[in-house]
Amino acid sequence: MDWPVSVALAQSVPELPTGTDWSYEVKLDGHRMIMWRTSDGVRLQARSGRDVTAAWGDLALAGHHLPAGTVLDGEAVITTEDGRISFEAAQARAASSPTRAHRLAAQRPAHYIAFDALQLPSGDVRPRPYSERRTALLNLLAELPAIQAISATTDRDTALTWYTTLHHEHGVEGIVAKRATSPYRAGRTGGWQKIRHAETVDADVIGYTGPQTRPRTLAIRLPNGRTALTQTLSAPLAAQIAQVLVAAGPAEQGRADTGETYTRVPSGLAVVEVLAGTTPLGCQRRRIEVLTCANQGQATTRPGRRVGRGER
Repeated sequence: MDWPVSVALAQSVPELPTGTDWSYEVKLDGHRMIMWRTSDGVRLQARSGRDVTAAWGDLALAGHHLPAGTVLDGEAVITTEDGRISFEAAQARAASSPTRAHRLAAQRPAHYIAFDALQLPSGDVRPRPYSERRTALLNLLAELPAIQAISATTDRDTALTWYTTLHHEHGVEGIVAKRATSPYRAGRTGGWQKIRHAETVDADVIGYTGPQTRPRTLAIRLPNGRTALTQTLSAPLAAQIAQVLVAAGPAEQGRADTGETYTRVPSGLAVVEVLAGTTPLGCQRRRIEVLTCANQGQATTRPGRRVGRGER
C-alpha cells in the first residue's frame, strides 16, 4: 500500500438504513487520521494526505504498539475534564507547531479511536468485507489499551439511542452505518451512510482557496466570530460565487482559525448558508458544507437571496 492512501467517505442520509446486513458505529467529533505502522516507525496521515505526525506525537507513540505492516483508519480525539470530546481541542492541536503541539499534548493527551483496518501484517485487507475487517480490528486491538476500537452495534435501535443520548453529554457527532459486505473503497459509496447532528447558519464570505474564477473552498466568518474553510464547492456553486470574487479584484492572503491560508476578499460581498456540525460552542467545525449563496442586499429577511444549492 502506497502513501498517502485515499480514504473512504460516508454519504449523508436523512435516516439510518434498516436490515440485517448493516452495522452502526458511533461517529466521533475529532480529526480523521490514518495510522501507518511501518518497519521504521509510525506515520500519521490526515484525510487530505498530509503527514501530520509532528502535531500528534502522543498518537505516534501509541502506534508503536501495533505490529509493523499495519495501517488503520480512525479518529484522533481529545476530551475535556468532564469526559466530553472536544473538536476545538483537536482543531487547536492540528493547527499547532510541533513545539506547541507537544505542550498541548502534555495538557490534554489525544486518543486514537480506530474504526477500520486497511492493512495487516499479512497484507492489504481493503477488498475484504467490512464484517471481516471489523473482526480483524477487534482481534488486533484486544491487547493494546493505547488504541481503542470504535463502538459498534448491529442493532439499529441501539444506534439511535446512542445518537440521541450521547450527543450533548459526550460530544458524539452522529452514527455511521456500514454494510457488512462492503469493501473499503475510497470516496463516497452507498456502503457507508451517516446521520449527524447539524444546523444551518448564515456566514459572511471573507475569502476563498483555488483560482478566483473557480474557487475550491470558501473562507467564511461564522456567527460566533470564528473563521473556517468550507468543504469543496460543487461546480455550479463555484461558478456562481466566482462572479462575486472576480468583481472583488486582487486581494491579499489571510489565515483561518484552523491554520489554513486563503485569499481574502472584502467582508460583505456575499453571504452563504452553511451546514455545520454542532459543537459545545456552536458551528466551529472545519467540515462546513455550503448550501446556498447570495450577493449582499438581495433580500429582506437575510443579507442575500438564496440562488443556488450545493452538495457534498
